[in-house]
Amino acid sequence: MIKLTVNGRPATLDADPDMPLLWALREDLQLTGTKFGCGMALCGACTVHLDGQPVRSCSTPLSAAAGKKVTTIEGVGATKTGRAAQLAWLKLDVPQCGYCQSGQIMSACALLAQKKSPSDADIDQAMSGNICRCGTYNQVRAAIHDAAATLRKGA
Repeated sequence: MIKLTVNGRPATLDADPDMPLLWALREDLQLTGTKFGCGMALCGACTVHLDGQPVRSCSTPLSAAAGKKVTTIEGVGATKTGRAAQLAWLKLDVPQCGYCQSGQIMSACALLAQKKSPSDADIDQAMSGNICRCGTYNQVRAAIHDAAATLRKGA
């Protein structure tokens, strides 16, 4: 039995400790917002926060989350940073197909939690592990700047 906290709620999973966290979230907890992309931690579609740090859930074993706090795209909007990012994504119409966007938002939120006024270089570095086949990189950067401005205003 593995105990963890997911989006602020305690969870106990009777699952293989070596199972990727991604599959525990999607299959056992029915949190399907986190996407499977490449399965090798290269594309970022599966990004979640583990104790506030962005991790690739496709390559993170469930055992690594034992006793820790996991935040997924379904829960990140409960934070000011997550809500600001989600609203910026909508305001600037970032998604095209949308498949990678949950991972994009999770990586953006991790950046915004560390840097209140990220530069383009900061954004490019933080987002470099997130691939978007639709090429929404300019919109993602604009949305991160918009969310940062919202957060600086205290909204």
